Amino acid sequence: MSSDPPDHEAAAPQAEAAPDPSLLAAPRAAAGSRDSESAELQRQGAKAAARGEPREANPMLDAINQPPSTGESQAMWASRRDAWEQGRVAQESFKEPPDGPAGSVAERGRVRDETLFGVTRVLTFAGATGLTSASGFFFERDGRLFLVTSRHVLFDAPSGHAPDRIEIQVHTDQRDLTRLATLSILLYREGAAVWRQARDSGGEVDVAALELDRNAMPSSSVVQAFGPQHLSVAFDLFEVGDRLAIPGFPLGFFDTVHHLPVVRQASIASHFGVRFQGQGFFLTDARMHRGSSGSPVLARAESAKDGAPRWCLLGVHSSRMDMATRDVAQDESLGLNCAWYADILLTLTADSP
Repeated sequence: MSSDPPDHEAAAPQAEAAPDPSLLAAPRAAAGSRDSESAELQRQGAKAAARGEPREANPMLDAINQPPSTGESQAMWASRRDAWEQGRVAQESFKEPPDGPAGSVAERGRVRDETLFGVTRVLTFAGATGLTSASGFFFERDGRLFLVTSRHVLFDAPSGHAPDRIEIQVHTDQRDLTRLATLSILLYREGAAVWRQARDSGGEVDVAALELDRNAMPSSSVVQAFGPQHLSVAFDLFEVGDRLAIPGFPLGFFDTVHHLPVVRQASIASHFGVRFQGQGFFLTDARMHRGSSGSPVLARAESAKDGAPRWCLLGVHSSRMDMATRDVAQDESLGLNCAWYADILLTLTADSP
C-alpha cells in the first residue's frame, strides 16, 4: 500500500503475512519434536473422551510406557501423561449436557458459533514449501461459499510473496472437534488467479475472496459461515471505543487439539463509517500479530433474537498501522490496525457478469 501524503506525517500499514518460514518450523528440532508429540497426545486424549473412555484409558499409565520400562525421566513421562489428560479434559468440556438436546438454543450458541466454525487457518505454499500462516473466514451468499482473507496473504508484490496454493482445514464432526479434513486449493487456473480482489477510489483493497467448490468438501463438513445478514445495515450503530472481537491464528497460535482460533479483544479507534485518510478501512486498537491477517473484525449484535446473527461483521483485519517517522528506540508502536470495511464483500461475492 502506498504511504500517505507528506503533510499527513505518513502513517503506513505494516503487512502481517510476509513470507516467514519460521512460522512453520520450530527453532530447534528437539523442541519441535516435543511440541508435536505433546499435540498428538492431546489429540489422542480428546478422541478418547469423544469415545466416552475414562481417564484410566491414558496409555501413559500402562506399565510398558512408564519410566521403569522406557528409561526416560519421571518428568518427561509426567508431561506426556498430562498432555493426554489435557486433551481428554478439553474435549469433555465440549460434550453436550444431558439437558441440552441437539438443535437447542444453548447448543447453537456453544457449538455453531461463527467464531468457532466460521474461521480457519490459511497456510500458503509454493509447491511443497510452506511459506506463511494467516487467517481467513467463510462467507456464504446465495448458496455459494467463499473463503475470505487479506489479499496480501495470496499475493504481495513488495515482498515477493507469491504462493501457488493454500491449505485450510474444516471440522467434520461438531461433537468430536478433533476430526478434521484438509483442503488444498490451487490459486491459479490456466495462469489466471482464481481469487477476486477489488479497487476503490483509494486504490487497492487488501481483501480477497476465493469461491470454494462445495463438491470438493466433505459432506460432513461443519462450517458456520458469515453472510450478508451479518453485515451492518447502518454505520451509525457503532462508535469510537466500541468493543470488538477478532478471532484468528496470531503467530500460528491456536487450540491444536480442536483446531479452534483464539479471540483478541479490540475497540474501534477511528470514526466508523469514515474512510481513514481516504482509504477503505477504519482503525482498531488491539495487540495484533502476524498470522492474524484475514481475520474477521466482529461486534456483538445488541439484541440477538433467536435465529438472528449474534455477530456483526464490521471488517477484515489486514495489518498494523505505524508511523514512518517513529523512533523505534524511543517510541512504542501505536498499537493500531487497519480493518477494511466488510461491505466490500458484497462486491467480491456478486455474480460474475
